[in-house]
Amino acid sequence: PDDCDGHVGAVAGIVGAKGQVTGVAPDVTFRAYKVFGCQGETTADIVLQSLERAYADRVDVVNISIGFDYAWPQNPVAQGADRLVRRGVPVVASIGNNGTNGLYSAGAPGVGNQVIGVASFDNTHTNLPYFTITPDGTKIGYDPLQGAPPPPTGGSFPMARTGTPTTADDACAALPAGSLTGKVALVRRGTCPFHTKALNAELAGATGVVIYNNRPGRFSGSTPGEPALTIPVVAVSDTEGALIDGRLAAGPVTMTWTADRASFPNATANQISDFSSYGPTPDLVLKPDLGAPGGFIRSTYPVEKGSYATLSGTSMSSPHVAGGVALLLQAKPGTSPGTVRTLLQNTADPKAQAGAAGALDNVHRQGGGMLDIPGAVLAKARIEPSKLSLGESQTGPATRTLTVRNQTNAARTYQLTHAPARATGPNTHQVTQHDAAAGVAFTSGGNPVTQVTVPPGGSATVTATITAPASLADRGLYGGYLTFTDTQDPGQVFRVPYTGFKGDYQSIPVLTPTTRGLPQLARLAGADFQKVPPASATFSMAGEQNIPYVLAHLDHPARQLRIDVFQADNGRNWGRAVDLQYLARDATQDAFYYFPFNGETRRGNTPITVPNGQYVLRLTVLKALGTAPADTETFTSPVFTIAR
Repeated sequence: PDDCDGHVGAVAGIVGAKGQVTGVAPDVTFRAYKVFGCQGETTADIVLQSLERAYADRVDVVNISIGFDYAWPQNPVAQGADRLVRRGVPVVASIGNNGTNGLYSAGAPGVGNQVIGVASFDNTHTNLPYFTITPDGTKIGYDPLQGAPPPPTGGSFPMARTGTPTTADDACAALPAGSLTGKVALVRRGTCPFHTKALNAELAGATGVVIYNNRPGRFSGSTPGEPALTIPVVAVSDTEGALIDGRLAAGPVTMTWTADRASFPNATANQISDFSSYGPTPDLVLKPDLGAPGGFIRSTYPVEKGSYATLSGTSMSSPHVAGGVALLLQAKPGTSPGTVRTLLQNTADPKAQAGAAGALDNVHRQGGGMLDIPGAVLAKARIEPSKLSLGESQTGPATRTLTVRNQTNAARTYQLTHAPARATGPNTHQVTQHDAAAGVAFTSGGNPVTQVTVPPGGSATVTATITAPASLADRGLYGGYLTFTDTQDPGQVFRVPYTGFKGDYQSIPVLTPTTRGLPQLARLAGADFQKVPPASATFSMAGEQNIPYVLAHLDHPARQLRIDVFQADNGRNWGRAVDLQYLARDATQDAFYYFPFNGETRRGNTPITVPNGQYVLRLTVLKALGTAPADTETFTSPVFTIAR
């Protein structure tokens, strides 16, 4: 449990610490399965082994604060986690930290169909070390940036600013020699890496660097790079940075490092963390399922690293939910994993989007909303299914039937309403937000209804017809909440989140160009690829530097990708060189896949060595949820020669 970087210590503390920090479920018993070394990453087979051991050890709940990004539900870890759930063990997993990289970025195993995938909300407060500033001793809470030396616990230094709150590229270029000698530099975040800013300040003589946010709220991060920094670098909020900047504009300011900590409010309290990944899954299933506190969470940490630390990530929100599941199972022993997720989603509390005048944040980013453990334990009803994945709207409105189950011995009547959430626009990588409400109509027995009455211990059904927003552009994602309010007990409010895609899902391009002009035929030249001129390339097929590669950017997840080899003069098919299923989209608009062709193909189960001659490679991509030839995109390479 004393791991190298403190990740497991923080996660475990959130679940069940019982001391200076109190976890969600402090009476749990832990089993920990090591899947990471001290460096590098883990792999699917190792995580699957940990799930098998957890099952053999008869655990009651599994938390997985791990993610394989941009994943399909068919990812092996998601499939293994689903199987564990079907064996009776609830699995809770982080949904991923790729929110700044756009839509369809959720990770496995959180995307598993049976897994509870968890988003992150920012904490209301955060416990931080602080320094003070003159003239009144105002406390400024900070996060030390990893990779830089730790801040001192005492000492006073004059401060100096290198820009203003409107400078976009503060300290991204070299600063005048000696301009910061003996001073702590105030630098605005943005444009270049933290290491670049801090190194430029250090080379100008600074004894420390305070980086303030260029967007609302706090942030944390690291300063990797060469040469290693020799001065401390800390992060503060945008408002704290503006406060210090204003005082510096008016005259000298002295800061004093302290050994103390204090609680500071978060400007982004109860908002989805900016890093929290967007859904839905590539097959348009609603993910994440719900959210929990994951931004600025103080928890246990290895003693040699300070015993306690404040961390952020969906790795921190997932154990909040896992602890909640433990409490729910303690209160309601024998509850099935499916019912556990239903109760958590039904009783979660959706939160508003920052700066949206109270409009609810995207369903495909917060799922059911914020975890509400007392609400789940005390729920007098449950509604199934607990979420609705509407898919494409091109065939018209979506109709879904919901079953309301009364868990009391008295009849209960529920008022039916609809709360729309904000929609996102068609661009996957550059997410835009829109007020676009779907239309919702409730019926029972074919007749419009505004209420449903459920007999004691019984159930009743209601049908919801949901129409995509007319004002939303095609390829946008919309969503909202079907709300069931107990008329006898208005505090009992249950919700069913839904999300849908506007238009034809297969209209999203996959093989889009990048600054490299992809797709293209290329060869490896040193550590990079070089585009092959048409009809002039010859490959000896001896080593990775002498074989052809197909480079392709996948702007959207692909159901299948294959590369077939054809003889250039007569079109003879020499078999398939590449055949892959369930491919992730590229993380950025300039990233790409590369597929080597080593001269070997397969036709069925028969391996083929392609003889010397002239050929073309044809890349074919089947789009997500595609079924017809019209749902494919292709690229045919220039002619090239194999000459062994």
